Amino acid sequence: MKFFRSAVVFILLLVRLALPHPAAGHGFAGARFFPATLSTDDPFVNDELSLPTVSTIETAEGRETAIAVEIAKRITPNLGIELSEEFMDLNPKHEHEASGFGNLEIGAKYQFFTSAEHEAILSLGAEVEIGRTGQQRVEADSFSTWTPAFFFGKGMGDLPENFSLLRPAALTGLVGVAIPTSASTKSDDEIEWHPNVLQYGFALEYSLIYLQEQVKDVGLSAPFDRLIPLVEFSFETPLNRGQTGQTTGTINPGVIWSSKYVQFGVEAIVPINERTGNSVGVIGQVHFYLDDLFPRSLGRPLFGYR
Repeated sequence: MKFFRSAVVFILLLVRLALPHPAAGHGFAGARFFPATLSTDDPFVNDELSLPTVSTIETAEGRETAIAVEIAKRITPNLGIELSEEFMDLNPKHEHEASGFGNLEIGAKYQFFTSAEHEAILSLGAEVEIGRTGQQRVEADSFSTWTPAFFFGKGMGDLPENFSLLRPAALTGLVGVAIPTSASTKSDDEIEWHPNVLQYGFALEYSLIYLQEQVKDVGLSAPFDRLIPLVEFSFETPLNRGQTGQTTGTINPGVIWSSKYVQFGVEAIVPINERTGNSVGVIGQVHFYLDDLFPRSLGRPLFGYR
């Protein structure tokens, strides 16, 4: 309960900081639309639902498959909370298959800067994975982990006209540090150390939607006129407790198709080293824009709405 109280206090502090001016829904900064990315958290505050996000990959320990759901809700136009849970199926080498729910994760994000002219978004946030809310058979931690983070998004629409073909490009990313509440745990007379972990990543996008609507109509027809090809990079580097520098990560090329109410995305998961995995995995997602589906009820901020 201590961690629940801390999370509530953190969210209330952000509410006091939240500004009253309106913010656009699901990732707009001026003419730029930032889609919800699959492998790295996006920088904007929104009312959205990911249901489901399915991923599978062969790691050094065996195959891991996850089915996740996440809902994001705006409290004010600039402050939102997120709740996520996933069902995991582990098929480790030379051991029995196990499945169950992982730990519950809750977070808050404050979008403190938005520039329509420069298509830019900056946000601060924090997430907590609540220990003992998942099942031990899928290796859910018995301790909680806090992750404060900084998020950014920048579209290239403000480039000069002679760079027009680069204007549909955009970059989003994040930098955070995962801090476990327990430095180590002991089981079967063995001590497992839990380091602080630097989490960082970014997504490089090229929006054919932006190309068609803001740069030049090149004659793309459905469904290609709603595509956003992208490559995501997601990395983790332990910082202490005997694991310093043992980086893991993936490079995830893929594509997103987005309409007004829903988007579909799929990416390959390419490990950067053997420590991360032994083969290419895949992740897919169905994502709903609640702010457009239910603009007068579930899809609007609880406070500060005009």
